[in-house]
Amino acid sequence: MGTTATARSTATTARIMVTETIDTSGADGLALVRLLQLVSPSLPVGGFTYSGGIEWAVEAGWLADAGAAEGWLLDQLDAGVARVDLPIAARLIAAVGADDREALSAWIDLLLACRESLELRAEEQQRGRALADLLVAWELPGAPAWRPLLARSQTAGFAFAAVRWCIPTADALTGLAFGWAENLTLAAVKLVPLGQTDGQRMLARIAARIPTVVDLALALRDDQLGASSPALAIASARHERQYTRLFRS
Repeated sequence: MGTTATARSTATTARIMVTETIDTSGADGLALVRLLQLVSPSLPVGGFTYSGGIEWAVEAGWLADAGAAEGWLLDQLDAGVARVDLPIAARLIAAVGADDREALSAWIDLLLACRESLELRAEEQQRGRALADLLVAWELPGAPAWRPLLARSQTAGFAFAAVRWCIPTADALTGLAFGWAENLTLAAVKLVPLGQTDGQRMLARIAARIPTVVDLALALRDDQLGASSPALAIASARHERQYTRLFRS
């Protein structure tokens, strides 16, 4: 516990240092393009192969229509993404910016501990390995040396790219949240099922909540991080052994 607390303190200090050296007023043209590339569904990290528990929730009758699917995603956005994924991503960005691998490792440990099923942890790590390889292929400075650490978490790899491409933290978190929402909306379109137009309407409503969620994530202190999502944990764990499935476990 003492080591974790020290690492969190170090990461918080690093975050202050980073904001002093990186312009956070908004992404310039190239940084914005790089961010769009990072969150694109075509990025070869396998994001589209996971359903975030939606596949089992549909099978169980929990998500029978568009309204239920939208409520499921909004609950996760407010209760989980806003209080775990995004604030930890901000701290990962700070740690990379400060060249603090110890803090980066500690925040990765916390992020993985917050993944409440084997499937969710495997997704974070499997996508992390794929993204780490891509960072090396892109020849980002320092990527080969950082690769073993970044391969543990796709969020860490995202943070590394954000720093190397000078993407402001708030913009990076906005893109990360939208990428999450888009991938799971696409899964819901296939599984519920929803029409393409209904799916896009749902995504637009979810996306409208993202700026508020990002503001909350950036305002949280270290001791305020964490969330419990029992329904997601159950759905994801049950999906690991679902008899027939389209999505990866």
